[in-house]
Amino acid sequence: MMFKSLAASIGLLSATVFTTPVLAGNGATLQIFVSKAEQKLTVYDGDQIVATSKVSTGKPGHTTPSGVFSILEKRKYHESNLYSNAPMPWMQRITWSGVALHESNSVPNYPASHGCVRLPGAFAKQLFSMTERGAHVIITDQPVEPQWLEHATLFSPRLPAPEGQLLSDAELRPSTIDASLKSVEVAMADVLPKAGASAKVVLEEEPPLRILITRRGQRETVLDVQALLGELGFDAGIPDGHIGKATVSAVNGFKRWKGLDTKREVITAEFLGQLYKSAGKGEPPLGQIMVRQKFKPVFEAPVTIAHPEIALGTHFMEAVDVDRYGGKAKWRAVTLENHLSAATTKRLGITAPASDTSVYDAAAALDRITIPDHIRHRIETMMSEGTSVTISDTGIGPETGNGTDFITITHRAPKA
Repeated sequence: MMFKSLAASIGLLSATVFTTPVLAGNGATLQIFVSKAEQKLTVYDGDQIVATSKVSTGKPGHTTPSGVFSILEKRKYHESNLYSNAPMPWMQRITWSGVALHESNSVPNYPASHGCVRLPGAFAKQLFSMTERGAHVIITDQPVEPQWLEHATLFSPRLPAPEGQLLSDAELRPSTIDASLKSVEVAMADVLPKAGASAKVVLEEEPPLRILITRRGQRETVLDVQALLGELGFDAGIPDGHIGKATVSAVNGFKRWKGLDTKREVITAEFLGQLYKSAGKGEPPLGQIMVRQKFKPVFEAPVTIAHPEIALGTHFMEAVDVDRYGGKAKWRAVTLENHLSAATTKRLGITAPASDTSVYDAAAALDRITIPDHIRHRIETMMSEGTSVTISDTGIGPETGNGTDFITITHRAPKA
């Protein structure tokens, strides 16, 4: 659960906060939105606004980052490690680099902080009592509002089989998203019932999944290269996503076998095409789906992205009203402005931007994504209330690491 029950909290809300009388019984679906343009924080429970407050975000030179965050740490009292031990009561950290929501005795309703989101005292205390680690915080420049979204690519919960586990033909590859973490598996063993099995499945409450769908970077490509070279008899070492001596030696051995130039860069499009063809894998995948739970990587796998020359855009979706026995879930979605630099679009092979920032843009991105059935099966047997999906062109940024969910930083287009 990301949020505690709100029923006992309503009477404590201060005059600085707007509330509605209608609240869902399950606070796990709440979302916190901060608009830097309006200097305003809004808390949603499904499609209901349950609380608002003025805020003060980062002043010029110390701008509060925009994007998708989660509450990583909570302390009733904290002192800044960066700014002369400044007091930060009711602190809720959203990056390990120092950005947090916290109480301040100066909330002027214009950008005045060193990067944190300042909150009025009574509201900061109340918000602290409502949240738990893992709650999503969405920070944007212009105000946005989540909308309901239905799409076949989004996940619907399913019951796991009561017993038995058969390995599918999916490959298992290590995932080392953060160097300080141990490897985790990259694909999945499908859980299938034994013949005639009819045992009742009793579900335990699972923490929500955090899912990122993005374009493959060098790390994901190298992991594939190392695994496929190993299948073909070339020793590329233990798959770790890094191009070391063993990987270079194995790549050059394969290139000599196929008559490719060994003096060019190590991994080329021609090399990848030949490698996947030789391994019987078709075309090299362009997308990756990554799954975290409780701030740790769980697994990841390739996905297909159609029309890769078009930007996906940046979209955030969260599942609510998840009925694991009934196989149903509703999704709330928001699209975020995210300007890609010329260097980034060139690196990613993007020649056309995403369309306007609306929920239908999220649907257009989902239209282009194909998730393998065995990966979908695993996610749907694990998903619970509050499971979220982020779609982004830019992959994993430096703020995502040990002890975080997926943190996606967004950028405004430069002024003309």
